[in-house]
Amino acid sequence: MADKRDYYEVLGVDKGADASTIKKAYYKLAKQYHPDANPGDKVAEEKFKEANEAYEVLSDSDKRAKYDQFGHAAFDPSMGGGDGGFGGFGGFGGGFGDFGDLGDILGGMFGGAFGGSSRRRNGPMQGEDIGIGVTITFEEAAFGVKKDVSYSRICKCGECNGAGGSGVETCSTCHGTGQVRRVQRMGGMSFQSTVACDACRGSGKTIQNPCSKCRGSGMTRENKKLTVSIPAGIDHGERIALRSQGNDGRNGGPSGDLIITVSVKRHNIFERDGYTLYCEVPLTVAEATLGAEIDVPTLEGTVKYDIPEGTQAGSRFTLRGKGIPYVNGNGKRGDLVFSVTVEIPKGLTEKQKSAMRAFADSCGESNYAKHKQFFKKIFGQK
Repeated sequence: MADKRDYYEVLGVDKGADASTIKKAYYKLAKQYHPDANPGDKVAEEKFKEANEAYEVLSDSDKRAKYDQFGHAAFDPSMGGGDGGFGGFGGFGGGFGDFGDLGDILGGMFGGAFGGSSRRRNGPMQGEDIGIGVTITFEEAAFGVKKDVSYSRICKCGECNGAGGSGVETCSTCHGTGQVRRVQRMGGMSFQSTVACDACRGSGKTIQNPCSKCRGSGMTRENKKLTVSIPAGIDHGERIALRSQGNDGRNGGPSGDLIITVSVKRHNIFERDGYTLYCEVPLTVAEATLGAEIDVPTLEGTVKYDIPEGTQAGSRFTLRGKGIPYVNGNGKRGDLVFSVTVEIPKGLTEKQKSAMRAFADSCGESNYAKHKQFFKKIFGQK
């Protein structure tokens, strides 16, 4: 018994762990070391058996109590243990007995092992969605546009109307279920799994005279072209779903959707945040100082706006309703917010410099409140 590891150590839990913690630890190991996930790996196979043995004991309150008191000797016949060892593992040797929700967890991973349910492949199956992308301009995103898109899709064969051919019969191997059960034996244990029937490739039927166009699959590929209406106000990265324009379903199942992801080109003036537009407008020193009527750009051309005298760099102004239209907003639009920068002239002539000095001297400090307050803070003036 010296070679056996402690069962708590095997599952990686403390001795005081509750039943839920023990179950979660075991499920994790079972998924990691299951033979279907590690074909031909003897080390993984041994670890899987070891985890099963540990869980068989620690998940049973009576066996766990005996193990806590006597250790491995509690189940060793040569040591007088009362349970006669682990020859059957309480049903493990015959297909794992009742694993409850473990079957649901591992069933999808290992093709129905542990009794996990698996969808009948010959039943109605919805077609897959198809994803494509389309690129539009900033203005097209703002006001909407129609775009032609082309893509390839899987559709029902027009030659055989999706039947795959003539002489369709129920598969004699799987009896129309599309699935067969396989039993694998490994290390004295057996595993059941549900896999697609090889005889009919999971369809549940065989075709005596396969269609020459689709080769018996009932499906072909076609190129399709659609005109898509992209709504006003759509933003970069948003998607449009065209229902039932994806791949056709099988066995009478519904078609999938066409999912169009919209990419919007950057604008050379505007930035967008939701339905609000932002831009910067440069002012001359004279315009900022004296005030002026300026042209402000919008998506529909320029509009006149009166800038007040004494406007500071960074000041922001809002044009209501000149932003991005709301998607399906019945004409409602966001705002356009523009901030101003003040451009300082360069390359002045001596005459212009003299005029500027005269202007500065005439202003003194009385016209520069921020400048005056700043230096008062620095030098502690009152």
